[in-house]
Amino acid sequence: MTWCIIHSSNSKTESFVMMGDMLTSDEQTRELALLESLEHNPEVRQADIAANLGVAVGTANWLIKRLVSKGYLKVKRIGRWQWRYLLTPSGFARKAKLTQRYLQLSMDLYRSTRADVKSLLQEVRRAGYTRVRIDGKQESDLLDICRLTCLEQGVSIAHAEEEGLGVPVMRVEGRRVTVAWPSAAGENQV
Repeated sequence: MTWCIIHSSNSKTESFVMMGDMLTSDEQTRELALLESLEHNPEVRQADIAANLGVAVGTANWLIKRLVSKGYLKVKRIGRWQWRYLLTPSGFARKAKLTQRYLQLSMDLYRSTRADVKSLLQEVRRAGYTRVRIDGKQESDLLDICRLTCLEQGVSIAHAEEEGLGVPVMRVEGRRVTVAWPSAAGENQV
């Protein structure tokens, strides 16, 4: 039996209206990263911007032109192939609004993940277990949330070398959290 929770705040279908724009979470995050980058390094090359954002140079150019057309940026030529990008007052306001929205989405994800993991741990306790093993990428924020929730709920965390001891395994893969239950043979079933 497997319990599964999938968090989709990063979904391509999720979008919302903010300051007159219809942007997905990913687009807002990219715009925020661009504004922060240009604020801290106004003479950065578009190739470096593209590399930092993980997009093509043409896409970076389009994003910059879009921010200029919205009045968030001003561009000044400082050399033959050099430009200086300056945030306008409305650009700073936009950056602040995007930062606020990013923090709100992050806190919403944190709260919902904590509640969902708590629910999974209650199922683990109802099944008679007091320990779980947690698997996932070590740099995962959701992994940290799972550990904290285990501590809060009084569920011990088994170490990886205790794999064959018949404890449920809480797996974190991207934004997905599942619990695999041990079988009678000592292996975990998903």
